[in-house]
Amino acid sequence: MSANPFITSLFSLKGKVVVVTGASSGLGSHFATVLAMAGARVALAARRVDKPQLLVQDIQARGGQAAAFAMDVTDPRSVSAAFDQIAAWAQVPDVIINNAGVTVTKPALEQTPDDYDQVLDTNLKGCWLVATEGARRMRDAGQGGAIVNVASILGERVAGQVAPYAISKAGVIQTTKALALELARYAIRVNALVPGYVVTDLNREFLTSDAGDKLRSRIPGRRFSELPDLDGPLLLLASDAGSAMSGATVEVDAGHLVSSL
Repeated sequence: MSANPFITSLFSLKGKVVVVTGASSGLGSHFATVLAMAGARVALAARRVDKPQLLVQDIQARGGQAAAFAMDVTDPRSVSAAFDQIAAWAQVPDVIINNAGVTVTKPALEQTPDDYDQVLDTNLKGCWLVATEGARRMRDAGQGGAIVNVASILGERVAGQVAPYAISKAGVIQTTKALALELARYAIRVNALVPGYVVTDLNREFLTSDAGDKLRSRIPGRRFSELPDLDGPLLLLASDAGSAMSGATVEVDAGHLVSSL
């Protein structure tokens, strides 16, 4: 059976310019590929452009359009300069995927002020800087747009040894709602994608270990997510399919958040 053209067009990003932060690996590189295959011109933003540049070549080889840009999300000057370069390459972005994030794993009483600042500066302040800089440009261009902030189920519940990360992601969720309220008048939608545990190269060894099996047994769906599980929710929030959605959190976690206490 051939694809329904209405469904295909509903989730299409053809003609859109999309920025993906944290695009050097993991979720960010996967998101960039998915968005390019949906028709977007994708700006891959990361502190270093060597890895994103390799992904650009792969996307182009598959018929997509992409370019890599240096952006330190913790530095407002770097964020502004990258948006200038992206606009010169294409136009003011239509969609921003706020994905850059880090974590420091150790007990709360061993976390240092530098650990806390590193995580909060990237995950929360970085999200704010990118979202607000992009939104100003969308507003000034009079075009509207969509911002998708990548949070985590740890922004709604907690786990041990990642306190600053959980705090930062709770802030990302509230940032999403606050900006959704204020930016609606400019036709800018702001939503949060809230993944549970997603298997990537960085965590595969742990998630397939005995400790990972114990964690999986506490998830109602008895599974971890794979990267393609995020594709549909991502495209929903980024495309016109989600045109009436703003201030929403979309959890993709096999029911982890509704597990019994």
